[in-house]
Amino acid sequence: MNAPAPFLNLEIDSRPAPAALLQALSERFGAQYSAALVVREQHGRDESAFSVPPPAAVVFAETTQDVSDAVKLAAQYKVPVIPFGVGSSLEGHLLAVQGGISIDVSRMNAVLAINAEDLTVTAQAGVTRKQLNEAAKSTGLFFPVDPGADATLGGMAATRASGTNAVRYGTMRENVLALEVVTAQGEVIRTGTRAKKSSAGYDLTRLMVGSEGTLGIITEVTVKLYPLPEAVMAATCSFNSLAAAVNTTIQVIQMGVPIARCELLDANTIRMVNKHSNLSLREGAMLLMEFHGSPASVQEQVDTVQAIASDIGGQTFEWASTPEARTKLWTARHNAYFAGIQSRPGCKAITTDTCVPISRLADALLDSVTEAQASGLTYFLVGHVGDGNFHMGYLIDPDSASERATAEQLNSQLVQRALKLGGTCTGEHGVGLHKMEFLVQEAGSGAIAMMRAIKQALDPDNLMNPGKIFARQASSS
Repeated sequence: MNAPAPFLNLEIDSRPAPAALLQALSERFGAQYSAALVVREQHGRDESAFSVPPPAAVVFAETTQDVSDAVKLAAQYKVPVIPFGVGSSLEGHLLAVQGGISIDVSRMNAVLAINAEDLTVTAQAGVTRKQLNEAAKSTGLFFPVDPGADATLGGMAATRASGTNAVRYGTMRENVLALEVVTAQGEVIRTGTRAKKSSAGYDLTRLMVGSEGTLGIITEVTVKLYPLPEAVMAATCSFNSLAAAVNTTIQVIQMGVPIARCELLDANTIRMVNKHSNLSLREGAMLLMEFHGSPASVQEQVDTVQAIASDIGGQTFEWASTPEARTKLWTARHNAYFAGIQSRPGCKAITTDTCVPISRLADALLDSVTEAQASGLTYFLVGHVGDGNFHMGYLIDPDSASERATAEQLNSQLVQRALKLGGTCTGEHGVGLHKMEFLVQEAGSGAIAMMRAIKQALDPDNLMNPGKIFARQASSS
């Protein structure tokens, strides 16, 4: 087990912040500032398996001006700043690997304008997806991007998040129209408009979406809304084999069925979910599906998918037709990660989230599951398989070097396989700390050099969430 383990070689530079900066932040922000250890530790960890010293202090921003002022003070002393939403990231995005100040935007939680006629909404970065949908509900509209966790819009934009609905509605890349961003110099800029399209200049909105806080701090987001579907039906379908479930998905997508959600869980994960959520789902490979549209179009989708599944060995469909039943089903799916974690008390999860062209999904997924089963590690598998995207979580004892090495070996093999099949090292979690070496393999040295040039131009002192996505300097090896 000698595969690269990027986070085992993590370089930590947690130099203390100057006392003068901490004093200046305290004077400017008062009760919105904290250097208490418990607060710093809360902002110095996420759902990843990394262990990194916490930031030097935390600023609880309530306005864009607060963010701008905090960044200007930090820049004066050349101290890094790290944006923080709700802490649900999985790849170490918010960790203070080079020290610095955490800027918490969770109090920036106002929905500023719902333009129902234009199907858009503008909200502060700390608004979560559930808050947004609650605010939009009375208009008959909804925001479909659903990564599972109740993440903030700012964090979802920064990591280019997607989730269960992406197969029909797209990811944050397709749904963000405009942003307000605080730059490394503390300047407030706006990118994009509420118009559906534009040919005006560089697409700075797309540059910021997926930049993981390394180019600026997002403070406002304008996104698309969609009409609530007239009819919604959800179903589960079990299969005798994982291959049958995967091949059903491939055929559904290749047939052009506009399915809204298509999620895969294997038998191992179903057992974990049943125990965690007190359910009695059949313990086998399972697709969880949802269909949106008019009653007639939904029935047409259902008939097509049932016919495909039946031909490949799918068992009887079980329907969740009421809102309550659908909510219970999808809540259980969203809690699969936590079901896995709780299945082995005290463990940490080494996760990955590759995405491949739909025609290569079986090649990527089935071999990865075989390797996981042979390793002896406890694992879970969930997938937004309609997109060719799936997640493996390897559950390890954080104090066991051998288990950690095994998990990293499995992770590396999985990613290498995806790259060979024309896929990506991360479909939705982002690069953060854990995928840095894989990004170099995926993008190539020329593209990484271009990313470094953009970072240098916009953040010459390397203060915006440093140490993420790629190393500031090229490796000498």
